[in-house]
Amino acid sequence: MTSDDGRGRWVALVVCCSAMFMTLLDVSVTNVALPSIGRDLGTGNAELQWIVSGYTLAFGLVPVLGGKLGDDHGRRLMFQVGVGGFAVTSLLSGLAPTAGVLIGARVLQGLSGGLINPQTSGLVQQMFHGSDRGRAFGVLGTTVGLGTAIGPLVGGALIGLGGPTLGWRLVFFINIPIAVVVILLSRRLLPAPTETVPHRLDLLGAAYLGLATFCVLFALVEYDVAHDTRLAWLGVPAALLLGLFLRRERRLTNQLRDPLVDLRLFRRPSYVAGITLALAFFPAMAGLPLVLALYYQRGLGYTAVESALGVTAYAVGAGISAPLVGRVVTRVGRPLVVAGAVTFGVGAVALALIAPHVPPGHAALALALPLFVMGCGQGAVITPNQTLALMDVDPLMGSTAGGVLQTGQRIGLAIGQALIGTVFFNSLAGPGHASYAHALRNAVIAALCFIALAVAIGVQDLLRARRRTPRATLSR
Repeated sequence: MTSDDGRGRWVALVVCCSAMFMTLLDVSVTNVALPSIGRDLGTGNAELQWIVSGYTLAFGLVPVLGGKLGDDHGRRLMFQVGVGGFAVTSLLSGLAPTAGVLIGARVLQGLSGGLINPQTSGLVQQMFHGSDRGRAFGVLGTTVGLGTAIGPLVGGALIGLGGPTLGWRLVFFINIPIAVVVILLSRRLLPAPTETVPHRLDLLGAAYLGLATFCVLFALVEYDVAHDTRLAWLGVPAALLLGLFLRRERRLTNQLRDPLVDLRLFRRPSYVAGITLALAFFPAMAGLPLVLALYYQRGLGYTAVESALGVTAYAVGAGISAPLVGRVVTRVGRPLVVAGAVTFGVGAVALALIAPHVPPGHAALALALPLFVMGCGQGAVITPNQTLALMDVDPLMGSTAGGVLQTGQRIGLAIGQALIGTVFFNSLAGPGHASYAHALRNAVIAALCFIALAVAIGVQDLLRARRRTPRATLSR
């Protein structure tokens, strides 16, 4: 079976989704395992934070470079390298004798995960066309929802199975059999490389972009740990490095050489709108689940598994809406994204209004409907936005374009965790349910500011498309 026949393409998509699911699971599962890791390794709060943040930081550094390598040297090969690296680093994480070794293994794991995901978006563009591409991205959106929903439950089950010492190590070991199966199937099912022209890798451009991204992400994730405002000074070298990167890429693009990122990508308004909307929407999407976990566990005294069950409605909503909107995105277009962002905002407003008045014993049930509405909105934003952003991109540049988009998403996630988390902590007046409910309400209000910006970007792109593009072209 190959990806060239109809059924084979969808089976190949399942292989890609399995790898993406593994990288997502490793975020939410690790969050649940942190208390066990701290007790077993004698780890402090800052080290525990970096077990999570090190993965996030590294994950955001490599999508553009990984995407370029996939476009030039074969997405199947880079996919297999990423999955193999993820398996090895998962083994290292599970065997780690100290917190320092675990942090280092998690950084390497993040680099491997960042190599996988741009290949997935590039392979979807390569294997699917027209409305099938929207449905395929809908399956990816469902994978995101499921990874978010069951990750904490899987983590709690593994820790319960293995006990306080072995349990958290099983959280990492579970990736190994998944990765082995994915590698074996990928060679048979994923399409072989179609690009045979040798390309020269822009190492200097990769260094400029990597260092600029590092400065931004390091400042954000470390601020989430230390709340040191001096980290804002890292914005200066980040801006300088980004300027050098854009200058170099513009010169290489104009000379028709081999830029890391062909800047002609940004001549496509739909692609630019997709990136900017992701930068605006992802902070709200990332920040609210974080503060909800703090609200449930610290404010209400829930266990990690109870906290996970408390936000399951959010993930269920995303898992339901993503495949549904994936079926119609190429016909409806940008209005679907705007409607999704508005839906998310409506759910967030309801959450902000209800949270201060919820009895502690019934919080999870009382907040389930607003969270479900927010999840439906999320599923109606991420999948269509990615589809529309990449719709006009040449499939030969599919992984690079996906890598740039994912870098923007990762920066948005880090912004949300840092800024919305800061609003939450600064709003705490003391212990107890009332204080945490007040902090949750303020955090939701901060998230709504990002949602309003995302809606404005979506509306602007919608108006631009109606002025320039005939309505019929969306369904081509």
